[in-house]
Amino acid sequence: MTEKAAEAAVRERETAEQLRRGGLSSGFEDLGRLADIWAAQHLEWQCVRDLMAMSSWSAYQPERDAQGARWAQERTQRREQALAARSAFEERQRGEADGLRALWLSAATSRPIRAAAERGGLRFEQVLERLAERATVGADGTVCVPSFTPSR
Repeated sequence: MTEKAAEAAVRERETAEQLRRGGLSSGFEDLGRLADIWAAQHLEWQCVRDLMAMSSWSAYQPERDAQGARWAQERTQRREQALAARSAFEERQRGEADGLRALWLSAATSRPIRAAAERGGLRFEQVLERLAERATVGADGTVCVPSFTPSR
């Protein structure tokens, strides 16, 4: 356990130093997350080492480590919650992307709508929503939108 704690301490220092120097090309956020993981690993190995010393264990016995078991269960729950939240987020993004992907306007068509949105203090999408809300379809299939001034 002492070796594991020492290894985690070295990795923690290395990633923290890389982070201070501006990270790696793989991404600053990834390096920050890695630094956090090594810091947590370092702390966890220190706790296990201290538990073994206090309990006079020659080897780590997870079944006798109530605190460690509770932490492991909490980590598993957090991981499952994070995965579920990520999955829900991705599903929402796919749904939103599907709705947005269905509409592509040329620059000539979108320019006056963007100008109206800007004058009305709205986002482009908000004007499109209001256009869609006001649209009516006639018996012959024609689509009509009565004139309106987009505003908040």
